[in-house]
Amino acid sequence: MEIERINENTVKFYISYGDIEERGFDREEIWYNRERSEELFWEMMDEVHQEEEFVVEGPLWIQVQALEKGLEILVTKAHVSKDGQKFELPIPNEKLKDLPIDGNIEDILDQHFNPGHRDDDELILEEESLEFLIAFKDFEDVIMLSNRGGLDDLITVLYNFNNKYYLYTEFPEELFEEDEIDDILSILLEYGYETQLTIHRIQEYGKEIIAENVFAEIRKHFK
Repeated sequence: MEIERINENTVKFYISYGDIEERGFDREEIWYNRERSEELFWEMMDEVHQEEEFVVEGPLWIQVQALEKGLEILVTKAHVSKDGQKFELPIPNEKLKDLPIDGNIEDILDQHFNPGHRDDDELILEEESLEFLIAFKDFEDVIMLSNRGGLDDLITVLYNFNNKYYLYTEFPEELFEEDEIDDILSILLEYGYETQLTIHRIQEYGKEIIAENVFAEIRKHFK
């Protein structure tokens, strides 16, 4: 996949159909299966984050162009007004005129990420959950994290996928208050980053390394 950082708020990337198939996706399902198109999109965004440190925060504006041998995708962070009613792109409109939108995949992303919104140019990505998937570039980061206190009550599973480590983390509601969850997430994100890959894809294509009590198990073997 080829990645080009346009500016602070915009990134463009190209992925060939061959690359898509090598990742375990069928070309047809990308157009007609919303769940699979979401998985592919977030897998690509995960790579963009690692290579360009492009952090997904809030609404995204997405343009997709279907080329003969692949897809070209432009992703821009949109700004939201204080009242939550207006969305503004931090780049001039004339900069985007040369990149047409392909309606099929745009509709798939649009309907799946935000089925209630009415503006085709804006995709609002909102998700609230007590389950998180944290990615780590190096296993050493997981080891250092395991030595932080207050994490053993989490439900955790560790996976390896595409030479990176992924920590599935679940917060039992009866054990954690909202403020505690925020504090613990801050600790987790000191060592890793939240990925938008789905746990289902990690479970299907990744390798389970530690099935439970990840931090306690790591401390047994690494001091």
